Amino acid sequence: MNREWLFTLIPLVIGVSFLCAGVYGLRRASALRRTGITAVGRVVRHDTRRDDDGAKYHHPVVAWTTRDGSECTYSSTFGRGKVLNGYGVGNSVFVLYDENDPRRFEIRGWDSTSLYMVFTVVGTVLTTGTLTVLLVLLSTL
Repeated sequence: MNREWLFTLIPLVIGVSFLCAGVYGLRRASALRRTGITAVGRVVRHDTRRDDDGAKYHHPVVAWTTRDGSECTYSSTFGRGKVLNGYGVGNSVFVLYDENDPRRFEIRGWDSTSLYMVFTVVGTVLTTGTLTVLLVLLSTL
Protein backbone atom coordinates (compact mmCIF):
# COMPACT_ATOMS: atom_id res chain seq x y z
CA MET A 1 0.00 0.00 0.00
CA ASN A 2 1.49 3.31 -1.10
CA ARG A 3 1.33 6.65 0.65
CA GLU A 4 -1.35 7.87 -1.76
CA TRP A 5 -3.82 5.62 0.04
CA LEU A 6 -3.20 7.47 3.28
CA PHE A 7 -4.03 10.81 1.65
CA THR A 8 -7.40 9.48 0.51
CA LEU A 9 -8.28 8.72 4.11
CA ILE A 10 -8.21 12.42 5.06
CA PRO A 11 -11.16 13.56 2.88
CA LEU A 12 -12.94 10.28 3.62
CA VAL A 13 -12.77 10.84 7.39
CA ILE A 14 -13.79 14.50 7.00
CA GLY A 15 -16.64 13.54 4.67
CA VAL A 16 -17.98 10.80 6.93
CA SER A 17 -17.73 13.15 9.94
CA PHE A 18 -19.65 15.92 8.15
CA LEU A 19 -22.20 13.42 6.89
CA CYS A 20 -22.78 11.97 10.37
CA ALA A 21 -23.07 15.42 11.98
CA GLY A 22 -25.53 16.59 9.33
CA VAL A 23 -27.72 13.50 9.45
CA TYR A 24 -27.70 13.56 13.27
CA GLY A 25 -28.85 17.19 13.32
CA LEU A 26 -31.53 16.63 10.70
CA ARG A 27 -32.87 13.57 12.54
CA ARG A 28 -33.01 15.44 15.87
CA ALA A 29 -34.81 18.37 14.25
CA SER A 30 -37.24 16.01 12.54
CA ALA A 31 -37.95 14.14 15.78
CA LEU A 32 -38.57 17.42 17.59
CA ARG A 33 -40.98 18.55 14.89
CA ARG A 34 -42.80 15.20 15.04
CA THR A 35 -43.12 14.81 18.81
CA GLY A 36 -42.44 18.28 20.22
CA ILE A 37 -44.93 20.39 22.11
CA THR A 38 -45.72 23.94 21.02
CA ALA A 39 -45.80 26.73 23.58
CA VAL A 40 -45.90 30.50 23.44
CA GLY A 41 -42.74 32.08 24.78
CA ARG A 42 -41.34 35.56 25.20
CA VAL A 43 -37.89 36.77 24.17
CA VAL A 44 -36.36 38.05 27.43
CA ARG A 45 -32.91 39.05 26.11
CA HIS A 46 -30.28 38.23 23.52
CA ASP A 47 -26.98 36.53 24.33
CA THR A 48 -24.41 38.06 22.03
CA ARG A 49 -21.42 35.89 21.25
CA ARG A 50 -18.39 36.50 19.07
CA ASP A 51 -16.65 33.93 16.94
CA ASP A 52 -12.89 33.68 16.41
CA ASP A 53 -13.04 36.28 13.62
CA GLY A 54 -14.86 38.80 15.82
CA ALA A 55 -18.27 38.49 14.14
CA LYS A 56 -21.22 38.97 16.51
CA TYR A 57 -24.07 36.48 16.70
CA HIS A 58 -27.32 37.08 18.56
CA HIS A 59 -28.93 34.13 20.33
CA PRO A 60 -32.43 34.91 21.64
CA VAL A 61 -33.16 33.79 25.19
CA VAL A 62 -36.79 32.67 25.43
CA ALA A 63 -38.92 32.05 28.52
CA TRP A 64 -41.98 29.80 28.41
CA THR A 65 -44.07 27.54 30.63
CA THR A 66 -44.20 23.81 29.91
CA ARG A 67 -47.38 21.79 29.87
CA ASP A 68 -46.72 20.63 33.47
CA GLY A 69 -46.26 24.24 34.68
CA SER A 70 -42.45 24.37 34.84
CA GLU A 71 -40.84 27.69 33.95
CA CYS A 72 -38.10 27.42 31.30
CA THR A 73 -35.63 30.03 30.10
CA TYR A 74 -33.05 28.94 27.55
CA SER A 75 -30.86 30.46 24.89
CA SER A 76 -31.19 29.34 21.29
CA THR A 77 -28.21 27.41 19.96
CA PHE A 78 -28.71 29.09 16.59
CA GLY A 79 -27.31 32.62 16.34
CA ARG A 80 -27.74 35.21 13.61
CA GLY A 81 -25.74 38.28 12.69
CA LYS A 82 -28.67 40.58 13.41
CA VAL A 83 -31.95 40.33 15.25
CA LEU A 84 -34.84 39.74 12.85
CA ASN A 85 -38.15 41.59 13.12
CA GLY A 86 -40.44 39.80 15.52
CA TYR A 87 -37.59 38.37 17.61
CA GLY A 88 -36.65 41.46 19.63
CA VAL A 89 -36.78 41.57 23.42
CA GLY A 90 -40.38 41.39 24.64
CA ASN A 91 -41.80 39.78 21.50
CA SER A 92 -43.93 36.65 21.70
CA VAL A 93 -42.65 33.65 19.76
CA PHE A 94 -43.71 30.06 19.26
CA VAL A 95 -41.42 27.48 20.83
CA LEU A 96 -41.35 23.78 19.99
CA TYR A 97 -39.82 21.81 22.87
CA ASP A 98 -39.12 18.24 23.91
CA GLU A 99 -41.41 17.32 26.80
CA ASN A 100 -38.74 15.08 28.38
CA ASP A 101 -35.93 17.63 27.95
CA PRO A 102 -37.18 21.22 27.52
CA ARG A 103 -33.59 22.40 26.95
CA ARG A 104 -34.01 20.83 23.53
CA PHE A 105 -36.17 23.35 21.74
CA GLU A 106 -36.44 25.46 18.64
CA ILE A 107 -37.88 28.89 18.03
CA ARG A 108 -40.26 28.82 15.08
CA GLY A 109 -38.92 31.01 12.30
CA TRP A 110 -35.53 31.57 13.95
CA ASP A 111 -33.91 28.15 14.13
CA SER A 112 -33.05 26.55 10.83
CA THR A 113 -31.96 23.16 9.54
CA SER A 114 -29.93 24.77 6.74
CA LEU A 115 -26.64 24.23 8.55
CA TYR A 116 -27.37 20.53 8.99
CA MET A 117 -28.33 20.30 5.33
CA VAL A 118 -25.03 21.90 4.27
CA PHE A 119 -23.09 19.45 6.46
CA THR A 120 -25.02 16.55 4.94
CA VAL A 121 -24.42 17.68 1.35
CA VAL A 122 -20.71 18.46 1.87
CA GLY A 123 -20.24 15.15 3.70
CA THR A 124 -22.00 13.24 0.93
CA VAL A 125 -19.90 14.90 -1.78
CA LEU A 126 -16.60 14.29 0.04
CA THR A 127 -17.47 10.71 0.94
CA THR A 128 -18.77 9.81 -2.53
CA GLY A 129 -15.87 11.51 -4.27
CA THR A 130 -13.27 9.84 -2.09
CA LEU A 131 -14.86 6.42 -2.44
CA THR A 132 -14.93 6.89 -6.22
CA VAL A 133 -11.22 7.72 -6.24
CA LEU A 134 -10.51 4.68 -4.05
CA LEU A 135 -12.47 2.41 -6.41
CA VAL A 136 -10.57 3.78 -9.40
CA LEU A 137 -7.27 3.22 -7.60
CA LEU A 138 -8.30 -0.33 -6.71
CA SER A 139 -9.35 -1.13 -10.26
CA THR A 140 -6.01 0.05 -11.68
CA LEU A 141 -3.92 -2.21 -9.47
